[in-house]
Amino acid sequence: MPSQTKENYLKALFSLSKKTQEISLTDLSKELEVSIPTANNMVKKLKEHKWVNYQKYKPLSLTDEGRRMAAIIVRKHRLTEMFLSRLMGFGWEEVHDIAEQMEHIKSEKLFERMDELLGFPTVDPHGSPIPKKDGTIEERNYKKLSECQEGATVILKALENNSQELLHFLNRKNLMLGATIRILSIEPFDLSIFVSYYGNEGVMLSKEVSERLLVEQLD
Repeated sequence: MPSQTKENYLKALFSLSKKTQEISLTDLSKELEVSIPTANNMVKKLKEHKWVNYQKYKPLSLTDEGRRMAAIIVRKHRLTEMFLSRLMGFGWEEVHDIAEQMEHIKSEKLFERMDELLGFPTVDPHGSPIPKKDGTIEERNYKKLSECQEGATVILKALENNSQELLHFLNRKNLMLGATIRILSIEPFDLSIFVSYYGNEGVMLSKEVSERLLVEQLD
């Protein structure tokens, strides 16, 4: 089994692979906030285990086994977030840091039991898909709110690149997953969007925020 540090590298590579097809050592070092030589050293170790494809001056990528292992770590993280949120009453802005610690627990029985108690959820509190036990992931094809047209009605299904700042912002706006949102107007100057939901009328969402809200269109 990989160490906690190796697991963090696998998960970071997994995350980066969702954003770009060509992952550099610089990308990885920034993601993990370590120096490039430190990242290079660890990548060589991961290559020895056949978890990472690595050649000097070439983009990095996970092997099939490395991707499966990374997905299992992500599974444990997202199951933990859902457990903390649904059964323990933590806010969606509180669960990430705790899950970061628990994702390294090796007991498969713990996470299987957690999954069962939750009723086998398919997404975490932020709408991100929970990988299956074999490491496969059922991706959802949602649109960004910023891509929708004026007058559209959508349901908020997930967040992209969520952060503590974004979650606190959405809390203040009382905007949660499952909300039905109607786009009232779009400001031509800065593409900010005015929306209504839960009886709130004319709420302004910036382009930066609307690009991070993933929705399913109803009409």
